[in-house]
Amino acid sequence: MDFPLVVGVDGSDGSLVALDWAVEEAARFGLSLRVVHASLWERYEGPVPSFNDERPADGLMAERVIAAARQRAGQLRPDVKVDAVTVPSDAADALVGESRKAAALVTGSSGRGVLRGMLLGSVSLAVAGRAHCPVTVVRGEERNIRGTAHKVVVGVEEGEEAAGAVRFALREAEGRGCEVEAVRAWRAPQQPTDPLMVLDDSARVYAEQATDVLEEVLDAAQSAYPQVTIRRTVVEGPAHKALLHPSADAGLLVLGASRRQDHRGLHLGRVSHTALHHAACPVAIVPHG
Repeated sequence: MDFPLVVGVDGSDGSLVALDWAVEEAARFGLSLRVVHASLWERYEGPVPSFNDERPADGLMAERVIAAARQRAGQLRPDVKVDAVTVPSDAADALVGESRKAAALVTGSSGRGVLRGMLLGSVSLAVAGRAHCPVTVVRGEERNIRGTAHKVVVGVEEGEEAAGAVRFALREAEGRGCEVEAVRAWRAPQQPTDPLMVLDDSARVYAEQATDVLEEVLDAAQSAYPQVTIRRTVVEGPAHKALLHPSADAGLLVLGASRRQDHRGLHLGRVSHTALHHAACPVAIVPHG
């Protein structure tokens, strides 16, 4: 079974931007699109009695949100198959549930009542940290969201599991016909006697180690995408800062995230949190494994 691309909508401007992005993404990869609106009114109100034709206000709003989303998606890309549903649940729980049978999941950076330019909304952050599939939070500048920034950036971690995020980035770049910038950050320990200085030899060793990690992960992932050009960037400094700069010229920033041992969600560290709140482009969180 081919899983759909799932996008959450709530009628806000942010969710409409996410919907437009998801429609183009579905068309790019030949996926069907499942539009999900979470509404608790059905859970609390129950079905409308047969002798009463009136719909609760929340129910009417949910119907309007879904109908408008379906119409918008159809107008943008008539070739994309669209399924639009209302789920009687909390928004984060609904989308996490959908992620079990989704190729990927898309959310906006903020919902209703959150001003443009503010930090990431709680629903998007919860979904990015708990979903069972890759999650893209659509945020950033218009040119980055609309695809005029022609590059995919991926943060490269260490270990076999890190290749998953790289493969995701390569697949996205292949679909977009653009290059990948693979970024590996490194830090050299400071001298105990002088915290402001670093030995040149020590710095060189750590830079070489970072380069070796980058090459190893890229070699493991690139064989499936030989046509994609990869630009390698090894930079000294904190990873959460090293990735924000290239995101300014990117259409997508891809990061990996590890599972907690209790399997209740992903471990979103400082790099992911910083990117989700401050990146200039959409951010994809890819679960390791």
